[in-house]
Amino acid sequence: MTPKIVCRNVYKCFGPNSAEAIRMARDGQSQSEILKQTKSVLALNDISLEIGAGETFVIMGLSGSGKSTLIRHFNRLVDPTTGQVIVDDTDITTMDRKELRTFRRHKISMVFQNFGLLPHRTVLKNVGYGLLMQGRTRKEQDEAAAHWISRVGLSGYEHHYPAQLSGGMKQRVGLARALASDSEILLMDEAFSALDPLIRTEMQEQLIELQAQLNKTIVFITHDPDEAMLLGNHIAILRDGTVQQIGTPNDILENSVNDYVRKFVQNVNLNRLREARPASIPA
Repeated sequence: MTPKIVCRNVYKCFGPNSAEAIRMARDGQSQSEILKQTKSVLALNDISLEIGAGETFVIMGLSGSGKSTLIRHFNRLVDPTTGQVIVDDTDITTMDRKELRTFRRHKISMVFQNFGLLPHRTVLKNVGYGLLMQGRTRKEQDEAAAHWISRVGLSGYEHHYPAQLSGGMKQRVGLARALASDSEILLMDEAFSALDPLIRTEMQEQLIELQAQLNKTIVFITHDPDEAMLLGNHIAILRDGTVQQIGTPNDILENSVNDYVRKFVQNVNLNRLREARPASIPA
């Protein structure tokens, strides 16, 4: 699989003593000890991974594990303290403002947990907003927006406003907006976690269906092992800013590398996984 996104030795430190914090991390000191001695939070600790073109790569971990910080490196909403983030053989940490603006408008889109919709714009105008930023014509914006509104099951709601929609419908608008921009990479940060269980299941199934047709590179953040195993071609499990294991769902279920990973996935609903991914999950 051709690498689309590559992280090389990425550290992210928030606080006044980042150099000392990173030195301590390299010496094997814990996140809590680094915080105590330096008053700095080491959010990411030597992250190296590759995300293949056209795959759904899930980053899973509990609150505070660093997963949301990591995904924000892929569009440079957060810059690494040290390390490289490479997209299509280009180190995006070296981009200037103009290059970064073009990269964000054309190469990469993001779906947020809190929907991120503009309250004063209709569904149609929210979905077409990325195309507006790309400089596309009004006709192109509206045609593409209408197409993706239909694809996510919201036909008839084009002229409604976000306040008139349910949570699940808002999330569909957010997904349609990201897809309408026709970006190669789709970042989804806890995109379904605020939804009711039944709506969440519907959104998971819809994402699987769309991905089978579109082959986007999707990076999906979750704290839910069932969701991770269902959606991910590969999964990275984070703890305290450190990668514990990267592998396929089968790798992680059958060959957990430590007790933390083993406990994290021990209650995964295997029956649902086998129904959705019979070739990937062992009987």
